[in-house]
Amino acid sequence: MTVTPLTPAPAFRGRIGRDPRSGHYAVPRRYRLHLSPGHDDCLGIAVVHGLLGLDEICPVTLLDPLPDRPDGGHSALRPLYEASAHHYRGPAVAPVLSDGWSGRIVSTHARDIMRDLARSFTSAAGPALYPRGTEAEMEAVEELCARTADPAALPGVLDHLERRLTAHSHVLGDRLTAADVEVWAALVHRDTPRRATAHPALWAHVRRLTAHPAFGRHLTAGPA
Repeated sequence: MTVTPLTPAPAFRGRIGRDPRSGHYAVPRRYRLHLSPGHDDCLGIAVVHGLLGLDEICPVTLLDPLPDRPDGGHSALRPLYEASAHHYRGPAVAPVLSDGWSGRIVSTHARDIMRDLARSFTSAAGPALYPRGTEAEMEAVEELCARTADPAALPGVLDHLERRLTAHSHVLGDRLTAADVEVWAALVHRDTPRRATAHPALWAHVRRLTAHPAFGRHLTAGPA
């Protein structure tokens, strides 16, 4: 798959919460995800959505991998952006979490969306992707993943992750969490062969996750 660079989006940072006073409280089928498989941020959201089994609770509209507008945006998203920001003229880009009740955007911030899906709609049978007590470690991993875009910082990031995965089966210990999703989404599209020898535990973990249906299917197709 060809991965297009992320285009800066306006800062829509609404949150889904359990408190009705928030305005965006958790109601099945109220919200919809709009994802493009060409964006790494969308990839992480799609994996979380799949792991939690949210196809019926929060439906997905899958956009084309490549934007269809000269500004790098998607025509299908323009009505949402224009309804959400007065006189909006920027690119209409994914990811988007929209509110079907208002016809407006709740959030374009990938990590907020991932957290809200996991905390508002997870079931007892689903994985605990954001376990209590791991908040600081999770944020540290997110910062590491953000640094993978910097070629100068990448070797140190890979070394750090290799040490973690040499000591444990997963990034934050012995269970799958959102930290594993973050690492996988940040690295799966990278040129790995020349680095695999120096970081065998890390790349073995990436390969194991790719073999999991909730991960690997999003490399060629989006959520159903």
